[in-house]
Amino acid sequence: MGRTNRILPVYTGDVSGACSALFELGGMVVIHDPSGCNSTYNTHDETRWYDHDSLVFISGLVERDAILGNDDKFVNDVVDAALELEPRFVALCNSPIPFITGTDFAALSKIVERRTGIPCFYVRTNGMHDYTVGAGNALAAVAERFVEDASRQSGTINILGVTPLDFHVDGASEELRAFAHDAGYEVTSCWAMGSTLDELSQAARASVNLVVSSVGLATARVLRERFGTPYVAGVPYGSLATSVVDALRTATKTGNCAWPCRDARTPDADGFACIVGEPVAAGSRAAVLERELGPMRVVCPLEAPAELLAPTDVRADGEDDIEAALRDARVVVADALYAPACPPGATLQPWPHFAFSGRNSLSQ
Repeated sequence: MGRTNRILPVYTGDVSGACSALFELGGMVVIHDPSGCNSTYNTHDETRWYDHDSLVFISGLVERDAILGNDDKFVNDVVDAALELEPRFVALCNSPIPFITGTDFAALSKIVERRTGIPCFYVRTNGMHDYTVGAGNALAAVAERFVEDASRQSGTINILGVTPLDFHVDGASEELRAFAHDAGYEVTSCWAMGSTLDELSQAARASVNLVVSSVGLATARVLRERFGTPYVAGVPYGSLATSVVDALRTATKTGNCAWPCRDARTPDADGFACIVGEPVAAGSRAAVLERELGPMRVVCPLEAPAELLAPTDVRADGEDDIEAALRDARVVVADALYAPACPPGATLQPWPHFAFSGRNSLSQ
């Protein structure tokens, strides 16, 4: 069967991505799915549970209700919990079962909001996409619902797409904030580690947005459509930091977007050196590693927008595509669990990715 994995794990799913994106914002996330599945959605993909509580619940969907429909029970449970816990918002997510049965989550969100007076919205998930889709949809929903109109202030920036699935909990958001400060920018908000919902609601004040993963691209598009804010896509690794700073300053002046993760690289990659992963981070790291390894090709196994990829990059839909893309590679930069997919004789340089190997990545 196509797109079936024999030797590689799969990436974190879209529902976990949505939970991760909203984890710190003071809301209540409700996943409509059978009991027990929230351990997969949350504990296996979320390290912040050890020292930070968050309101993430499962509906306890049973087979009879899934087949015959029982939306009243779901709505009543959500309303009772919301009235008792008083979250800042309620986000509804669906798993494959209610997706297949056609549950109208947009309507249910309106009912919950009307009965509680608490903002409620639906995050488009169905358990069939990767985390970048779920997290991106969740943050974009926050941008559409909560960001307030405000006058743009010079020298301010939003950092978009920061979740533990792509960035380490310990210090990553602080390092990105320090980079922005050194570049002369005041951080308005960081989506969504280390910032409150109130800070995110002020995102329209920023003069430019820095997209550090494809998770943040949907939010960047919403903020550009609503407020005209330009964005720059790239992670300021090593020598690329200078290009990112230049792109931010140019975007602030001209209002045009820029993609250092894509455009700062050598355009004629031959595939002898490949890097596998999320395209903003992988493209940014490739731009730095090219000085050592020569032109690099990004192999993207995620559902990333084409604008983040160079013409010579490869979108890999499943294990067979990944193996084909790496067939001639002499050097592969990827999570250590990609070792079985590397061709014989190729050198694997481990680059851990929590969304791929989970806690195994912590030992790489």
